[in-house]
Amino acid sequence: MKKILFAIATIAVLASCGSKKESAAQAKTVATVTMEEEAPQPISTIENGNLMGIHGEQAFEREPFASWFVPNYEAYDPDVMILDELSEQIQDVEIRAFMGTWCGDSKRETPKFFKLLDQADYDQSNLTLVAVDRSKRQPVKLVDGFDVQRVPTFIFYRDGKEIGRFVERPRESLEQDILKIVSGQPYKHAYDN
Repeated sequence: MKKILFAIATIAVLASCGSKKESAAQAKTVATVTMEEEAPQPISTIENGNLMGIHGEQAFEREPFASWFVPNYEAYDPDVMILDELSEQIQDVEIRAFMGTWCGDSKRETPKFFKLLDQADYDQSNLTLVAVDRSKRQPVKLVDGFDVQRVPTFIFYRDGKEIGRFVERPRESLEQDILKIVSGQPYKHAYDN
């Protein structure tokens, strides 16, 4: 009788342990999925708190970046007439953007850039934003071959070919400069003479 009770107790304990393991695994999966949906993690950060690697708009909506991103995003009011035309012209364009969270020009232009894309209903899956170090050479795999000398640099592509780039500051306004690039009008960025 003792052997039967012991066997039943052992089976019950093993069965309950298996359920607990499955429940713990399910809880871990649910937590992971929830975290990923709420805040995609950056590829890497450097010790002084600057972003490095590929990031989306959500990275800038968290501190310490939100302290400059949110006010600049909210304060920017793009020209509606230009925005309407830009919305039509930019939809088939891919963008590779380079910026530095340590750079004043990036802090000024990147929030405006995102607001412009948001208001133009641009599909941001066609945007790759790379946060770089002060040398603009790291992360190497993401920077090599793009000739980034100043940030921010927004490079625009149509059918895989570069059609123009915005560098550091606008000549007229951010929306006017980008419209010229994506609509094929003559455009020289701030450092192109």
